[in-house]
Amino acid sequence: MKSKFILFMAVTGLGAASDQKPVWRDAATHEQLDAQLTEFRQHDPMSRLEAVTGQDPTKINQPVDLLEQSDIISFGGFTTLVPKQAILTVPDDYKAMLEMKPGNQIVGWAEFYARNRGWITTVEVTRVQAEGNEALAKEKREAIEKSSNLVVAVYKGGPISVLPLKVDPASVVTQNEEEQ
Repeated sequence: MKSKFILFMAVTGLGAASDQKPVWRDAATHEQLDAQLTEFRQHDPMSRLEAVTGQDPTKINQPVDLLEQSDIISFGGFTTLVPKQAILTVPDDYKAMLEMKPGNQIVGWAEFYARNRGWITTVEVTRVQAEGNEALAKEKREAIEKSSNLVVAVYKGGPISVLPLKVDPASVVTQNEEEQ
């Protein structure tokens, strides 16, 4: 037992004389803490905020039903939800697939698309295009019109709503058309 204690003292350096003195820190006094609190209260950014007038935003922005905000695509015993206005074209052959089928399993977009990529075409759009601030490239618009598949707009692989163009499409020149 004695040898273990000596070994512990040697390893930790507790038995050896050390030139380093332990560093002690002073604890803040009540007066120092009070001075800091007083300074904080004088420069508190929350005190400079103005009171909001009007209706309570929590009452205006009530959550809505997920199904009301989504379009449904069903096929082969599976169903997925995509945002409204994410489906760009629906050929007549696929209109029946935009209904909820009883007993279908609800899956995420990635899984549903992986199972059904034969009849679903995705078109990658930018955020600016989805907001309606920029038109789709002419080639994309023509490909969408000619497609015999269900066409869904995606942003970074996930379905996204595409709002109507905010300006006249004839006056808008897309980046791809400028390059030509």
